Amino acid sequence: MIVIWQRLLKNTKISGITLFPFIILKKPEFKHDRLLINHEKIHLRQQLELLVVFFYLWYVVEYYYWYSKLKNHYLAYKSISFEREAYAMEDDLNYLETRKFWSFWKYILD
Repeated sequence: MIVIWQRLLKNTKISGITLFPFIILKKPEFKHDRLLINHEKIHLRQQLELLVVFFYLWYVVEYYYWYSKLKNHYLAYKSISFEREAYAMEDDLNYLETRKFWSFWKYILD
């Protein structure tokens, strides 16, 4: 389900965020951004694979790992395996049809 919640994302650079089972978007027009929606749907699949709670735990641990190495919030965020997969595959609108289980794993080892 896609939800528009401008107030939540108002003072951020975030266009969208996935909090299972919702995709929350900053602006109504973002509902038509196929790449953004695909990116967020990839996160939905990742969250399901890790039974949601383990996704969030892993995400936070990985973020702090990268932040401790890179000392930069944005670079730490972009280094998270879940984000690396989603950004790498967001332009393939058929990706979720062929995506293998735990595909984010190869982005950890990359």
